[in-house]
Amino acid sequence: MQSIYAMHQNDSDNLEKEEKFLFNSIENIRDLYLIMLSALVEIRNSEEDFIEKSSKKHLATAEERNPNKKFINNQVLHMLAESNPLNIAMADRNINNWKNNDDYILLLLEDIKKSEVYQNYMHNNINTFEEDRDFVADLFTDVVAPNEKLYEYLEDNKLTWVDDIPVVNTLIAKQLRLVEPPKEGKETFNVPRLYKDMDDKDFVKDLFRKTVLNNVELAKEFIDKTPNWDTERIAEIDAIILKMAICEFLKFPSIPVKVTINEYLEIAKEYSTPKSSIFINGILDNLVKDYQANNKLIKAGRGLM
Repeated sequence: MQSIYAMHQNDSDNLEKEEKFLFNSIENIRDLYLIMLSALVEIRNSEEDFIEKSSKKHLATAEERNPNKKFINNQVLHMLAESNPLNIAMADRNINNWKNNDDYILLLLEDIKKSEVYQNYMHNNINTFEEDRDFVADLFTDVVAPNEKLYEYLEDNKLTWVDDIPVVNTLIAKQLRLVEPPKEGKETFNVPRLYKDMDDKDFVKDLFRKTVLNNVELAKEFIDKTPNWDTERIAEIDAIILKMAICEFLKFPSIPVKVTINEYLEIAKEYSTPKSSIFINGILDNLVKDYQANNKLIKAGRGLM
């Protein structure tokens, strides 16, 4: 939707260029995921470096000579640092953001040390994998992910990440809570795939291309159903949402009608005007009835209506 909207705004007709940008934006979601996870590793490394330097000071205090190493010995943080899939993915995508922006890591570490999550963890006598796991998950959810400075950095780095941050953070939080203790010969932490399979990736390309290439025809499908609204009065985002939904109705026989309607109503609620979802729901509902009456809606498979 955003890519089609960008094409309209830029008055672009270069389909290949815009499609490439779309797939680059999706690839960047993986980069965001890797950057957020690597922040946890770098925070731990930064604290270890601080402890080591403090212990070597000429006039080190008793606490500096014998520091509490529970944080830097956290089993889950070690697991992340030593994860082959994570390290390979970071190398492939050249993720080294925190090496060049270590001031953000120091700010995060400072906020972490002030947090109740950190204080409770550091001052109890529990030393189990489960506690380490719950601590890292809580730390990420309550302190790292909501950090305003971190959010500003990510927003400045790539504008497309603004919408991706909540999705990525939710995925990471879920992953961290499901981490299991290390097992011999088994990877303990894996980087999820961007696409479920090739069909998933093809769907992105097909929906984008079919909506753009059939722009005029798709618009005609709903213009007659909105007698009180001329094309200029329909919000551009609403028009794009309607075209994409109609494209799924007519050109993607395996996608259930209800799934299409629900998906685009959610998109409308998130990105368009307060009343858009009601307007779009009314149009799509009328179109489905019309298509069914005229045998124009052909869906394959069970339970697809």
